[in-house]
Amino acid sequence: MSAYGRRLLAGAGVLCLGLALVACGGDDSGGGGDEEGRLEMGIAVANVSLNFAIEMSDGATQAATDDGNVDFQVVGPPDTDGPAEVQLFQNLVTTARDGVILENLDPPLFTRPAAEAIDSGVPVIALDTSPTDGSKIEFYVGNDNYDLGAQMAGELLKHLSPTATGTVVVGVPNPGTPVLDNRAAGIKETLNAKAPGITVLGPFQTYSEPTKNYSAWSSLVSAHGDALAFLGVGDADSYDLARLKQEKNGKWLTAGFDVDDKTLQAVKDGTNFTTIDPEHYLKGYLASAMLIKSVRGELELPKGWFVSPGLIVTKENVDDVIQRGSTPAAAKAGYQSQIDSLLKDPAANTKPMDQAR
Repeated sequence: MSAYGRRLLAGAGVLCLGLALVACGGDDSGGGGDEEGRLEMGIAVANVSLNFAIEMSDGATQAATDDGNVDFQVVGPPDTDGPAEVQLFQNLVTTARDGVILENLDPPLFTRPAAEAIDSGVPVIALDTSPTDGSKIEFYVGNDNYDLGAQMAGELLKHLSPTATGTVVVGVPNPGTPVLDNRAAGIKETLNAKAPGITVLGPFQTYSEPTKNYSAWSSLVSAHGDALAFLGVGDADSYDLARLKQEKNGKWLTAGFDVDDKTLQAVKDGTNFTTIDPEHYLKGYLASAMLIKSVRGELELPKGWFVSPGLIVTKENVDDVIQRGSTPAAAKAGYQSQIDSLLKDPAANTKPMDQAR
C-alpha cells in the first residue's frame, strides 16, 4: 500500500472524511443533499488493509474533495470478511443517504442489502466487482479483468522461449469472486492458446490475508519446484511470491497484481517480472465523480459496465508508478489526463452489464 494510504486507513473500520470536518451523519431523505447542496456519501470496501481497497478509497475520496461540498465516509473490515462488510454497508446507507459506492468480494451476500438500500432511496453503484441480478444496481465501474489476465500471460511469454515446455502455477486468493476468477481465466486461456508446450496448473486458492497467502504459496512452491512460473491474481500474491523467490533463491518467474510498496520494489529489483495495476485509484475516482454528478443532476448515468483501464508495470515504468503513488497530490496529477478523458462521455465507455468480466 502507498505511504499516504497507510496513514489514511490504518486501523480504520469507519472513517468520516467530511471536507469541513463535520460529524458523520445526515438526514434520511436520500439522494438530494441538504438545503445548501451538501451531500452525505460514502464507499464500502472489502478490506481496508490491502492496497487495492486503499487505492479505490483514496480515489473516491479525492473526487469528493474536488467537488467541495460532500461529506464522504470510508467503511470496511480490517480483514476480508463479507458478513462484516455487509453490516458496515447497512450502517453506511443510514447516514450516507445521498449515495454509496459498493466494492466487495462476495457479490451474492450484497444482493438483498443493496436492493433494500436502493428501495429506501439511496443511490448505489458497484465498483470493481459486478453486481448480481436482483441487487437493483444498474451502474458498475470495473476493469476488463479477463483482459488484464491475458496481458499478464503475454508478459510472461516475453520471458520464456517460444518452445518452452513445463508448468505454470496460477493462484486465486478468493475463488468464486468474479473479478479474480476472470483474471485467472485470462491467464490460463491465453497460455493454452499461445504456448502449447506449457501446462497451466490451478487456479489454486491462495487467500487474501497475507499470512495465509504466504503459507499457501509456500506449499505450492514446494509441490511444484520445477515450475516455469508462479502467477497470482491478487494483492498479497505479488509480494509473497517475491518473498518466497528471494528466500529460496528460486529460478522460476513470479508475478501478481496491484501496486503495494513491496510489490513495486519487487518489480524494480527484478524479482517479479511484472505486476498488473488495475489502477484502483482511477477507478475509485471515476465512480465517485460520476455518482456525485448524477446525484446533482449534472449527469445521467448510463446503465451497464463502465470499463476502466489497467496498466502493465515493468522495470521500464515502475519508477513512474512509484512516483504517482507517493502522495495524494501526485496520484491526482498522474491520473488527471485519464480522468478528464474518461469523464467526457461515460456512455462511450459503457458496455452491457452482462458482458462484464
